[in-house]
Amino acid sequence: MADAEMPLTAHLEELRWRIVKALLAIFAGFLLAYLYADTLFAILIRPITLAAGDSTVKLIGTGVTEAFFTKLKVAFIAGIFLAAPAILYQAWQFVSPGLYDEEKLYVFPFVFFGTFFFVAGAWFCYAFVFQVGYAFFLEQYATIGIEPTLRISEYLSFSARMLLAFGVTFELPVVAYFLSRIGMIDHQTLIRPWRYAVLVIFIVAAVLTPGPDVASQMLLVAPLIVLYGASIVIAYFVSTRRPGTRDTSDGGDDTSGA
Repeated sequence: MADAEMPLTAHLEELRWRIVKALLAIFAGFLLAYLYADTLFAILIRPITLAAGDSTVKLIGTGVTEAFFTKLKVAFIAGIFLAAPAILYQAWQFVSPGLYDEEKLYVFPFVFFGTFFFVAGAWFCYAFVFQVGYAFFLEQYATIGIEPTLRISEYLSFSARMLLAFGVTFELPVVAYFLSRIGMIDHQTLIRPWRYAVLVIFIVAAVLTPGPDVASQMLLVAPLIVLYGASIVIAYFVSTRRPGTRDTSDGGDDTSGA
């Protein structure tokens, strides 16, 4: 661990500069993504076009500046994904003073796998959840005989929230690894409340997934349960191999006689 302890003001100052650097990375990603905003928007509307099938769905703008701000929003969302490695790196650098020297070497695996799972979560949402969700919503229009005409700003806001939510959700194994590595949790910490964890997973899935049908909710529930199980396995291997740790399954009741 770091020998010198930083005062609270120094921590806050360090946090401020880490946030500033992360925002600069997002801004750089935004500038790059804005050059391809038209292509990115076409990619974003593809799921609802595919979900519509033979039926017609129209995306409309109701304001003079809506198209311009839509391109800005699309570029900003893409900028977050492009800046994900830098954001994770800044997060690691902020907490690294409290880590052992050998633990600081894990910065690149942390950034790599954190970025991988973040993008994987967004891809899963784009490739699977959008298909089921948008098909459900468009079917509701068909049942009442209305041709769907959607505002691009509302469609984009919904899509962005879903992509980011799935991206963050898929970070669970990375977070479990990091917290286990610094000794904040172990596999028993995750196993003991598993019933409540499953309940929370179903609640989160019901809130995030569009439509009340079980199929769309299971699209989030299934990977979340798998990720939770993977987090337990990761926490087990990390916590049992952490320096100075033997078997945490027998040491949670302070009966070691220390």
